[in-house]
Amino acid sequence: MPSPSLRHSLQRLWSTDTLAYSLRVFIALAGAMLVGLLEGRLDLVIPLFLGVIASALAETDDNWLGRLQAVAVTLLCFAVAAFSVQLLFLHPWLFVSGLAVATFALTMLGAVGPRYATLGWATLILAIYTMIGVEQRGGVPGSFWHEPLLLLAGAAWYGALSVLWAALFVHQPVQQGLARLFEELGLYLKIKSSLLEPLRQLDVEERRLELARQNGRVVNALNQAKEILLHRFANGRPSARLSRYLRLYFTAQDIHERASSSHYPYNELAEAFFHSDVMFRCQRLLNQQGNACRTLGRAIRLREPFDHGESRAALDDLQASLAHLREQNRPEWRKLLRSVNALANNLETLERKLAGASNPDALADEQDPSLFDRSPRSLREALQRIRLQLTPTSLVFRHALRLSIALCAGYGILHWIDPTQGYWILLTTLFVCQPNYGATRTRLVQRILGTLIGLVCGWALISLFPQALLQAFLAVIAGVLFFATRASRYTVATAAITLLVLLSFNQIGDGYGLIWPRLFDTLLGSLIAIVAVFLILPDWQGRRLDRLLASTLTSHAEYLREILAQYVSGKRDDLAYRVARRNAHNADAALSTTLSNMLMEPGHFRRDTEQGFRFLVVTHTLLGYLSALGAHRAPLGTDQDATLLEEAGARIVAALEEIAGGLTGNSVLAVHNEEEQALAEQLEQLPDSLDDNHRLVQTQLALICRQLARLRTLGSHLLKREQAASVRQGG
Repeated sequence: MPSPSLRHSLQRLWSTDTLAYSLRVFIALAGAMLVGLLEGRLDLVIPLFLGVIASALAETDDNWLGRLQAVAVTLLCFAVAAFSVQLLFLHPWLFVSGLAVATFALTMLGAVGPRYATLGWATLILAIYTMIGVEQRGGVPGSFWHEPLLLLAGAAWYGALSVLWAALFVHQPVQQGLARLFEELGLYLKIKSSLLEPLRQLDVEERRLELARQNGRVVNALNQAKEILLHRFANGRPSARLSRYLRLYFTAQDIHERASSSHYPYNELAEAFFHSDVMFRCQRLLNQQGNACRTLGRAIRLREPFDHGESRAALDDLQASLAHLREQNRPEWRKLLRSVNALANNLETLERKLAGASNPDALADEQDPSLFDRSPRSLREALQRIRLQLTPTSLVFRHALRLSIALCAGYGILHWIDPTQGYWILLTTLFVCQPNYGATRTRLVQRILGTLIGLVCGWALISLFPQALLQAFLAVIAGVLFFATRASRYTVATAAITLLVLLSFNQIGDGYGLIWPRLFDTLLGSLIAIVAVFLILPDWQGRRLDRLLASTLTSHAEYLREILAQYVSGKRDDLAYRVARRNAHNADAALSTTLSNMLMEPGHFRRDTEQGFRFLVVTHTLLGYLSALGAHRAPLGTDQDATLLEEAGARIVAALEEIAGGLTGNSVLAVHNEEEQALAEQLEQLPDSLDDNHRLVQTQLALICRQLARLRTLGSHLLKREQAASVRQGG
């Protein structure tokens, strides 16, 4: 029996995100290599390897039945692609026409959803792999069935392993998705706690910007966890274990809403209570809760019990500090103390949520268990999504057209200069050409650097280890390394796949002779990709910044509308509310990603970046105030004060939608609005007769209303700069 420490280490290794993927690839590549060695036909290994790689790149998360169906569709698409290449290879004009149409159609599948985008991309990869195989035979297709069947055999072999794995390890992806979610959420809480640091002249905007970026990562983890759960719930009633995981997901959503809440400008609270330890107590508690979230993530990953109790003392200390401040009864603190009290109540509820995560079964009746599935429900709906994207304003359409032209250009160039191993040019272009300039530039640098590293390592390994069997083993390890790192360290992944190619081709020929052609093809393919992204319908992020900002404000307005409805009818985490909340956070994350992409664009095209980041700080602050309203939902009643708050909320919703309309050009965006100014001043007048619930809602609405003026000012500056730029271009 292994020792407890060794067993724990193995358990931690097994729980890592990439191990299962890497292990499947290792078994598939090793099996393909074994077939070649046993048959004495090493020429079979390369097409089998390429089929395995294409199939693994096409893999998406699903239950075993869904994965079986996906593998069947994938093999059908692969078969059509491979046989089409065989059929048209000797007819250049027909071939390039088919290449253009197929590239455009397969890329447009991305309009249906991410799973279909992955399938389309992998099918293009397999088509180019078929071209490479035909090229290895001197450009003569030879047997019509030989190359396609070997590629399909490799793809089917990996597909069978994938289905078997999904059947044997049903819950592993769910555990990993939830673990990743709570780990990202824990980091978000720790960054959020830095905003509560009781320092004067704290750089709040910089920390809010960092928080907004981390919020994007949390939102991405939430979306991934939801998709994983959806795919397991697709076939009827979930098991008890899956139901527990679903409740943990809902707990993460609740924690995220409470963690993103803002109850008052924290720098003002720190200034007012500078000589008290109350803000330090809040910061310490939130930081400990961040640690608890990360501990919960590790417990889910390792399937260990989670017992959260370490923050109880910190919560008691916070309550004692608040009680001490109340006892002083200073009038100037009365209003701010209520905000600190709301913050403390929020942290206390967050503490209960974390404590309840150790027994999620107790949450059985607290949630609407339905999840919103964004995937198409019929072929007609899928075709409708594609039809709606068939316009030059669509990012998917632009990328499809751009990639089609780039691959056709690469095909024309390789026929013009007739390089050795020329079809690697197309493969490089396909991998490097991304939907936007920033991502393409990053991928280009990583691809070239990784190729150089891989070629140098390949030359060294071929020289040091001339034994064919050892090189075969190293090729398999290189393939595993590619899949283990392709999502996180693309430079290493490129070096690994380059090494695999060199070692594999050295089994049947001269690996040294591939070094310079591979480098040349990488440079040429990368150049084609970057030129295409720069010249063919370029997606400069700044050009759609106004529309993205408008979409963000519209999502925030809808979120506020759902919140206000529940202050009338009572708190319920139904599907409509959760969708509105998720859309608001998705929009905030999309804005953060877009601005990060803008930073990598040429200087002229990122002129609005500074304005965009200011907008992001304001919208993320606004989202914090909205989240605080959402976290404290409770019926307001039907008195006059409640009616006034409902009317104020409706006016703020209308104002957000008006600003959004101004940014898209559907209405005139006024810089100043006296009614909003008056509304903010009215909301800031808090009579002593108000109860805590009314007071919290009124305070949060006042804080939201104060952001409207900043949004109007930033929006007006952005529109003026765009109009001035349009005039200069027109001149």
